[in-house]
Amino acid sequence: MKIEKLAGIDIGSNAIRLLISNVITEDKKNPIFKKSSLVRVPIRLGADTFIQGKISEENKTRMIKAMQAFKLLMEVHGIKKYKACATSAMREASNGTELVDEIFTKTSIKIDVIDGKEEASIIFSTDLTNILKADTSYLYVDVGGGSTEFTVFSDGKIINSKSFKIGTVRLLNYTNSETKEIWDEIEIWIKANTKKLKKLALIGSGGNINKIFKLSGKQMGLPLSLTYMKDYLGFLSQMTYEERITKLFLNPDRADVIIPATKIYVSAMEWSGSNKIYVPKIGLADGIIKTLYFNNL
Repeated sequence: MKIEKLAGIDIGSNAIRLLISNVITEDKKNPIFKKSSLVRVPIRLGADTFIQGKISEENKTRMIKAMQAFKLLMEVHGIKKYKACATSAMREASNGTELVDEIFTKTSIKIDVIDGKEEASIIFSTDLTNILKADTSYLYVDVGGGSTEFTVFSDGKIINSKSFKIGTVRLLNYTNSETKEIWDEIEIWIKANTKKLKKLALIGSGGNINKIFKLSGKQMGLPLSLTYMKDYLGFLSQMTYEERITKLFLNPDRADVIIPATKIYVSAMEWSGSNKIYVPKIGLADGIIKTLYFNNL
């Protein structure tokens, strides 16, 4: 038996995450990926980038300190290989490149700033293919803080994929009139790419849909229905921000973004004609670790 420790750092628009996993391998057996530690720090880079166009001095300092802490944690865990990826907030910030360079100078952590398609590609390196059924088509929806990635699968193959600049943090800070054009583009794209597909289901990815699934009490592997998602959106919308924290025990940085996230999933279900969504609980950090491992074989 061989055990290899790998780490993935996901620098998103709403939070940053460090995932540490043990990869257990035995002769003639598929590797087992077992999560060892997950650290999430609620640094909302998107609130800076999507309004001011750059990351604030306060969040730059917090980012550097968080990455220094991640470096120490990886050393304590004995991590030999890791990869750090940043998405839309860092990509769109006018001082994003400057911050990436500063973090490397102070921590030696190299950050790759990736686009939406590359992000989706990394996530696909998880066990997503094991979820897909040959007789079912899927619309994969990954909702982030700054962007949402949509991918259509049919017959086990990718048919089309597109990233849109609409995400939970962006929706919190933009008016309906500012986002209407993007909503319209998404609706047209989903309808055009799913209209000929029968037996379509959604696959949802992201921290918010994971939390909704956990609160539902559903058994892993079972889908949530469109009726449930619409009812839950209504339930969340009737509660105040404070009630979502005190009654649902949501983190403060989750209690506000969970509503726009749910709206994206519900809209995607309605526009694609799907009445169920599967939640395999996969994310960018998981994909980073899988990519790290298999690229080294």
